[in-house]
Amino acid sequence: MKVELDKSLTLPVAASTGWSLVENIEGMASCMPGAKITERVDATHYKGTITVKLGPATVSFKGELEVVAIDPVARTIHVIGKGADTGGGSGASLDLNAVVKEIGPDTCELSGVSVVNVTGKVAAFGSRLMGTVTDQLLKIFFDNVLAKAQELQASAPTAEVTPARAAAPVVEAKFNGLAFVWTIVKDFIASLFGRPKTG
Repeated sequence: MKVELDKSLTLPVAASTGWSLVENIEGMASCMPGAKITERVDATHYKGTITVKLGPATVSFKGELEVVAIDPVARTIHVIGKGADTGGGSGASLDLNAVVKEIGPDTCELSGVSVVNVTGKVAAFGSRLMGTVTDQLLKIFFDNVLAKAQELQASAPTAEVTPARAAAPVVEAKFNGLAFVWTIVKDFIASLFGRPKTG
């Protein structure tokens, strides 16, 4: 099953600062709920894991990430990844192209287009539910990236001249399993009866 995503996020920092966040693979991975870089093989190859907890159940993937192309001048990066469920029931691959565009002196936009392919038990959820799960994960991811950008903004030298707003704390990368399950139940009911149940 394939899920295609096209997302963007406005960051309150200069494009050069926004790019410094994106090219830091370990730092970006730490913003994704349940994700962790476990080994840096070389400048373009990494190994890592991602775990999602759903109450008593846990789905863990172990895989590899490769920076296929990176252009600091154009501020673009192309990353591919693949992994397998440690339980042996699912597989996944990722193809991501991201770019940082300057909007103003202290504002930039992070845009990403990605294609995710999943097989096995995870794919059994269906594209609709996978889209819902991905949207929730990306929301947490973007909140964490934004928090890092605000932290950089607050620590910039110009902050000594003009008082800046307190930087938002980086949200710990945890996935709300209860909310996730409730979303799946609502979407499942909607898919069966054509509309969500209320009450």
